[in-house]
Amino acid sequence: MSFHGVPGNRRITMRDLAEATLRGEKWPMITAYDALTARVFDDAGIPAILVGDSAAMVVYGHDSTLPVTVDELLPLVRAVVRGAPRALVVADLPFGSYQGSPAQALETAARFMKEAGAQAVKLEGGAAMLPQVEALVSAGIPVIGHLGLTPQSVNLLGGYRVQGRGESGELLLRDAKAMEAAGAAAIVLEVVPADLAARVSEVLTIPTIGIGAGSGTDAQVIVWQDLVGLTPDPAPKFVRRYADVRTVIGDAVAQWGADVASGAYPAPEHAYA
Repeated sequence: MSFHGVPGNRRITMRDLAEATLRGEKWPMITAYDALTARVFDDAGIPAILVGDSAAMVVYGHDSTLPVTVDELLPLVRAVVRGAPRALVVADLPFGSYQGSPAQALETAARFMKEAGAQAVKLEGGAAMLPQVEALVSAGIPVIGHLGLTPQSVNLLGGYRVQGRGESGELLLRDAKAMEAAGAAAIVLEVVPADLAARVSEVLTIPTIGIGAGSGTDAQVIVWQDLVGLTPDPAPKFVRRYADVRTVIGDAVAQWGADVASGAYPAPEHAYA
């Protein structure tokens, strides 16, 4: 796919994505954590790539996003920026790196912008994070908010549950409006009722990015390993498997291992004279 109206010789910006939303165009965002897959997604025309704190789980093997650190995410962001010369690259601010104060948030975000080359950052939380958003925007850093199921608050939420049902939906809507007023460039809505996500999307003028939020948001984001079937089952309800890469890779490696054991690999054509 190509991204409408953006010259091919420059990187896509948050402004480009916002203008696409105003034109009524939906757009995709996908995660990446290394240069090789980032290049694949960039060549596929994906306009935005998130280097998510989900790396804690899919890269580092933890059972939640909480353990990953700034120092662990920085090299991943650098790699993705190098691998994807066209897509907007967004860095996730990990747990504990921004909640303490606006000054802490600015210090962390500045590292991702200066040391890794990110073009925007994402942070979780509602009204309590407004001072952080304002500080980052004042410093010239595009910020994507994240409401609904916020994985960094999984212990407070009591697990990975649908958020925004009943009266809590009104609170989420108020938080979304406040985030926009504070200068957020877009907002991720994760695992919230589809009608609530559509309502938020209608009210806001900035893009909404859904994950488990129905089809009424302006954009969609997904963890790439979920998309292609690399992560084990069961997958979240909102995931559609577009491939079975886990089986493809497993079969290929098993066949290679068997060929090595039998002497079938390497064959003469794989050797140098």
